[in-house]
Amino acid sequence: MASLKLEKVVKEFGPVRIIHGVDLDIAHGEFVVFVGPSGCGKSTLLRIIAGLEPATSGDILIDGQRVNERPAADRGLAMVFQSYALYPHMSVYQNLSFGLENARMPRPEIEARVMRAATMLQIDKLLARKPRQLSGGQRQRVAIGRAITREPKIFLFDEPLSNLDAELRVQMRVELSKLHDEIGNTMIYVTHDQVEAMTMADKIVVLRGGMVEQVGTPLDLYNKPASKFVAGFIGSPRMNFVPGRVLEMAGKTATVGVDGIEPLQIETELSLARGESVSVGLRPEHLISHRDGAFPIVVEVVEQLGGVSYVHGRLPSGERMVIAEPGQSLLRPGASVRVEAPANSIHLFKEDEAAEPRPALHS
Repeated sequence: MASLKLEKVVKEFGPVRIIHGVDLDIAHGEFVVFVGPSGCGKSTLLRIIAGLEPATSGDILIDGQRVNERPAADRGLAMVFQSYALYPHMSVYQNLSFGLENARMPRPEIEARVMRAATMLQIDKLLARKPRQLSGGQRQRVAIGRAITREPKIFLFDEPLSNLDAELRVQMRVELSKLHDEIGNTMIYVTHDQVEAMTMADKIVVLRGGMVEQVGTPLDLYNKPASKFVAGFIGSPRMNFVPGRVLEMAGKTATVGVDGIEPLQIETELSLARGESVSVGLRPEHLISHRDGAFPIVVEVVEQLGGVSYVHGRLPSGERMVIAEPGQSLLRPGASVRVEAPANSIHLFKEDEAAEPRPALHS
């Protein structure tokens, strides 16, 4: 077993509270990604789990055992940092074996662990090289291999792909997912990149202002965002938001007025009052051209990516909209187009959402 539980974890630096009473359950074998904007507390929370920062209050439990006072080296965790943190004067083999030698592990066991990790990460032919002779991707593999040789209960990754170029990041995302499938250990991964979160995670933890905004599978968060913040953070390009006002509520159907267009009928679980300000959420990939579409748009810019086109335009109210068209768009700047979205893909959010941290919502 390698489960992790956080109970009302708080972190303060002097008078400033960074982490606001986080509760979280991570089951054995899960690949969990902490995601959020810079300064939301995701790396601080990871360091608290690792034992590199003490929690001001609250409990950290690994396999049901409280570990708050246990030093980092005794928690059974291994951490991979954004910087590779390799010993430059040592070979790849020595970097992989150094921690095991310090633990006075028998030489045959050290060799077996090093070769297993090196083979798994396809760096077995690089064992004699020094870090300066490796590419960025190879160095990151060595850093991950050093964690694997320790055979930890839980792997912790702090933005490990940030220093790699775009193509290599995609490759390493696949490699890390394969690695998780192969070894089955619990993994906690910190990133500000929601694409990494969506493609790698079993479960995503969205953080905002030191609190958990929502927890769920990638598709839970994509299909049923619990707040406007989550809706805008998950998905690329980000969700379009159009301000509106509730004209009428009938059961779970809201009639919403938006400047310059006909009133919209939107199904919602929200409790709304007539006259209340709301935001209508529309994902770019759900918008399709239709001559009777509810949203009239004047095209301003068209980004052609080959397999998909991003059409940027404005509504009569002046609100910006982005449409994701499959293939190569025939639209040009200045053109007028009407678009619509399937009724079940339109989201509704309260416009007066507080900017301050809010209680966690679990999917």
